[in-house]
Amino acid sequence: MEIMQLHEGGKLETTLKHPILSKEDLSKVYTPGVAKVCQAIAEDQEKAYQLTTKKNTVAVISDGTAVLGLGDIGPKAAMPVMEGKAALFKQFAGVDAVPICLDTKDTEEIIAIVKALAPTFGGINLEDIASPRCFVIEERLRAELDIPVFHDDQHGTAIVVLAGLLNALKVCGKNIREVKIVVNGVGAAGISISKMLLQAGAVNLIGVDREGAINRSAAYENQHWSEFAEYTNPHNEQGPLSEVIKGADVFIGVSAPNVLKVGDLRNMAKDPIVFAMANPTPEIDPLLAAPYVKVMATGRSDYPNQINNVLCFPGIFRGALDCEATDINDAMKLAAAEAISSVIDPSELSENYIIPDAFDSRVVERIRLAVAKAAVDSGVARKNLLVEIK
Repeated sequence: MEIMQLHEGGKLETTLKHPILSKEDLSKVYTPGVAKVCQAIAEDQEKAYQLTTKKNTVAVISDGTAVLGLGDIGPKAAMPVMEGKAALFKQFAGVDAVPICLDTKDTEEIIAIVKALAPTFGGINLEDIASPRCFVIEERLRAELDIPVFHDDQHGTAIVVLAGLLNALKVCGKNIREVKIVVNGVGAAGISISKMLLQAGAVNLIGVDREGAINRSAAYENQHWSEFAEYTNPHNEQGPLSEVIKGADVFIGVSAPNVLKVGDLRNMAKDPIVFAMANPTPEIDPLLAAPYVKVMATGRSDYPNQINNVLCFPGIFRGALDCEATDINDAMKLAAAEAISSVIDPSELSENYIIPDAFDSRVVERIRLAVAKAAVDSGVARKNLLVEIK
């Protein structure tokens, strides 16, 4: 009952930055005074960042086909999630976000709609769009728009996983270049996580799905799996999860409940790290895994070490908007992950504290600065605000 009441009438509203209390106010906010502002932007399009809400506004866009653990529930049913996302943008980073749920599953139509909407926004956050369509949509929009486009289900998850893993490896005294990593679930999140870990230095990484380890000896109808096989699994291991998990230092699950067994944990390397992030039921019960695992993380808030996207997307967009970035590139994503991990001092790290809390006020500011610097260094920032935002 309390949850339904909280959502009554939605979770968002529009407010005014300047009150309209007189005819004089009206003439400045609207006609005739607004014409002067319109002419200034018409003469210099970049002034839209200075004179409109564009500089602080993100569109949260979904087609409702992959909502949380609910699947394809449609655009109307997806709205509460997108409103929630917008609320988190505002609460944690002061970013104004507008939920937009599209009543189409057509890839080209979604791309066309977002491109048409883009002049209004400083960034696009794609959300809960089913794979493999989400890959094409993000890739095309990143190439064709001059504002950041970020699919949070892929990259937000990957950034927070890397942040947590960097600290977990410190706790276990292991090096990312030397460990064996098994990623269970080779969908949008699993592929993005794998790419980010490889960019961070991982070498021996194996992706596993229902058909077993993705390997170069198999032929896949899924183009993304064929490509994935080319840059992962260096020893071309084959077989089910129970086979390739042997000797693994790290298990990362973005798959299904209860697919990881105690016997699998026994076969892992000494002091194993397990990120079981299936929600609401993890790949293995943390209490069951506890005697066999050095560091355990889940996607749930009722266990230590929650891997939560809210740690990432507010800060990364805050930094991108502040420097008027044209993209959120790999350098910015890696910078965000390192910023999150740096919030916890090495002296504070422990098996149950590898990732900061979402309400830690240091998180957004660390990401903001790191992302802005990476944007400037990689040439995608319109403005260098590093001095100002410090």
